[in-house]
Amino acid sequence: MIYRNLKSCLDDLERSKQLVRIDTPVDPHLEVGAIQRRVFKAGGPALLFTNVKGTSFPMAANIFGTLERTRFIFRSTLRRVEAMLSAKADPAAVMKKPWLWPGLALGGWHTMPRSVKTGPVMARTTSVSKLPQLVSWPMDGGAYVTLPLVYTESPSKPGFMGSNIGMYRIQLSGNDFERDREVGLHYQIHRGIGYHHAEAIARGQKLPVNVFVGGPPAMTLAAIMPLPEGIAEILFAGALGGHRIPMVTGRGRLPVLAEADFCIRGHIDPTAQKPEGPFGDHLGYYSLVHDFPVMRVEEVLHREDAIWPFTTVGRPPQEDTMFGAFIHELTAELVPQVFGGVHEVHAVDAAGVHPLLLAVGSERYVPYAGERQPQELITNGLSLLGTTQTSLSKYVIIAAREDEPSLSCHRVPEFFRHVLERLDLSRDLHFITRTTMDTLDYSGISLNQGSKVLWTAAGGPKRTLATSAPALNLPDGFHGARVFAPGILVLSGPAHGQPRDTHDPAMERLAAALNAQGGLDGFPLVVVADDADFTAADWDNFLWVAFTRSDPATDTYGVNAFTRCKHWGCSSMVVDARLKTYHAPPLADVTEIEKKVDALALPGGPLYGIL
Repeated sequence: MIYRNLKSCLDDLERSKQLVRIDTPVDPHLEVGAIQRRVFKAGGPALLFTNVKGTSFPMAANIFGTLERTRFIFRSTLRRVEAMLSAKADPAAVMKKPWLWPGLALGGWHTMPRSVKTGPVMARTTSVSKLPQLVSWPMDGGAYVTLPLVYTESPSKPGFMGSNIGMYRIQLSGNDFERDREVGLHYQIHRGIGYHHAEAIARGQKLPVNVFVGGPPAMTLAAIMPLPEGIAEILFAGALGGHRIPMVTGRGRLPVLAEADFCIRGHIDPTAQKPEGPFGDHLGYYSLVHDFPVMRVEEVLHREDAIWPFTTVGRPPQEDTMFGAFIHELTAELVPQVFGGVHEVHAVDAAGVHPLLLAVGSERYVPYAGERQPQELITNGLSLLGTTQTSLSKYVIIAAREDEPSLSCHRVPEFFRHVLERLDLSRDLHFITRTTMDTLDYSGISLNQGSKVLWTAAGGPKRTLATSAPALNLPDGFHGARVFAPGILVLSGPAHGQPRDTHDPAMERLAAALNAQGGLDGFPLVVVADDADFTAADWDNFLWVAFTRSDPATDTYGVNAFTRCKHWGCSSMVVDARLKTYHAPPLADVTEIEKKVDALALPGGPLYGIL
């Protein structure tokens, strides 16, 4: 089944009983977002809301809400795309499989977009204020597009080959945006649109922008696919979609996705910025108000039967978790080609993706040494931090495959056990300070700036990990020591009260007290949280708290800590994972809205039997 537009996909999902219509009136302000999140958590179907308050357009959600449904949507092209990626990873192996060649040739043909004079999206016009005004969280600064396909082209190399499609959030209302004339365009660092914007600024030109909503499902996946720089996302969309993507070209305008449901046409003024946000984001916190580019709206196009697809984001797992899992399946074979010596990577969704990257690499630099120690692993880790989206990682933890051939960084508890047994904390921590970091991560010293750290583990076990808490005499404010996992101790600490870019005297007192007592030989990692019981309840909580609420340089303390020739080490790490005075607030459900969702799940309601 080849889906050339969103409606054909939704119709097929409905025929296969993977979509539920909700005809009950629903509010795009908080309610539909809460419904989508609850249905996703229940592993439920795609949703089509046909009666949305404040707009004449239906809304669709949870389309990619399960990995099985995502595979179903791309079932006709998945094997072909996997073969194309395998050919990229190992061309010689594919040459020995001539039965794959016709499919590869067809996939290659589909990558090239097709220019057309018009398309369904050109049928009607509307205004920004008449679009569905989705507000997902109570502190959001306005209504947002949450599945936008933002299309730009290089000013110096216009055309499809110099294009970029990214999923950068679009704020439709609120703040100081002029109604129907301006929208906010928030893009983070290390995004393709940034290169186009920089070119336009250097030329003193406006940057034309088209924001597509809806259209072929393959376009949505292409917009978030971590493709190498210089490879246009629209090429991948054609291969995954199983057809050449039709684009309306001509009249000196930026191309328009012919089968899109909506297109917001406009441009970025090279000198204009306005406050954008807050927005409840995928780390599980609000991203706060900051100045970002403003898109001047020229017109809003839509097809006759337009449907507004959306998702909501928040603390993982959410629907975007399925995007990540699907992309991992497609690209796993490419990892060793992109990162020499690296066999496997895992951007941990429970930790918000960018805060924590686990990896398995090789340690072959000195194979004749009596004891293996991290050397090639350091090169591997710096490579991960030096290119592609892995460069946004904050904690990179990498272990040698030679020590345990079956080791996988996707089995997180086993991986942490393996690493903590082998870390030499006097040698194997490598900090990078005052560097760029993910725009959405507020743990650093300023927006887009903080630190990173490599933990590198190679060789045999260096300690036996403890499984019972020692008797500790803790300073005032610290209490509730709990063993979360072998070698990991979690404590509750007092509320944080320090400014950015400073160590906390309370944490220094804790480290000194632990140093004086001893007894932590089996605990290489101690995590201090606001609530030890919550943090230690399960791995999802632990990973979220420990790695989204700490900056490696600012928030790592040590038992027996030392600095020698600018290298820092210790015998046990103490990580301050409390919420800081400068952190963004975490997201929280609204009780009244959750009760409305509960009512839809009562007998006779549209969600009965789903929730």
